Amino acid sequence: MTGILQTNLPYDAAAGRPLPGIAPVPLSDWLMVDEAFAAQMRERARLLDEQREYVLAVTPEGAAAAQELLEYVLAWLDAHAPGYAVAADLVTRPDGERVKVDRDDPMGTLGHLVQEDLCVLQKQGDEHVLSAAVLCFPASWRLADKIARPLSTIHVPVPSYDAGIARRVQRLFDGVQVDRPLWRFNALRYADPALHQPRTRVQPSATGGADYPYLRSERQCVLRLPRTQAVVFSIHTFVIDERLQVTGGVASRKTV
Repeated sequence: MTGILQTNLPYDAAAGRPLPGIAPVPLSDWLMVDEAFAAQMRERARLLDEQREYVLAVTPEGAAAAQELLEYVLAWLDAHAPGYAVAADLVTRPDGERVKVDRDDPMGTLGHLVQEDLCVLQKQGDEHVLSAAVLCFPASWRLADKIARPLSTIHVPVPSYDAGIARRVQRLFDGVQVDRPLWRFNALRYADPALHQPRTRVQPSATGGADYPYLRSERQCVLRLPRTQAVVFSIHTFVIDERLQVTGGVASRKTV
């Protein structure tokens, strides 16, 4: 079984932190480009072309925030991502591909621009609600089940996400400041390295083993947009074959 894999993580996934496990990250490090960029971007393009209705959604309430997010990302790439060349209506990515900026399709354009999945959440009443997203690489959940729903119900299937954690996460979304992103990571083992896993046909494992050789970890950031005050939840997905151990820059097989 093959997949789109990275060779390592930019953080120690074994050093787990309890939910929500958030820490500050410099604005210049908000988004990432790694060695799987070109392959992941090709897969994103395929999914947006063949399964757009499953990987992209924008509610009427989220339209303005989606527009703002596109402009924010374009400005961020121009300021902080030297591998990109950003013009008014055209962006050249680090892999050399050119992306036309379609302001009538902000989330679709974003899906072709960056490696991260991007979810937009806006305060409605007491909670933040998922109002727009481009989610090409879901880890055992479906966008259609979560769009237009609040944080508390989005996380219902997560056993450790109890009422106390829900309150802490809501306070986090209330308190995150413009241009001061926060980050965390998760880590689970999968039997299948596929990036697009919208259903829970095979549940991930917390401990791994011979039947779950792929470590899947998401680098998740939370950022507030200045104009709409929407919160952006970005997800950079890594998949590592734990049977491969990198030693001195050379990959060698490891027994599971």
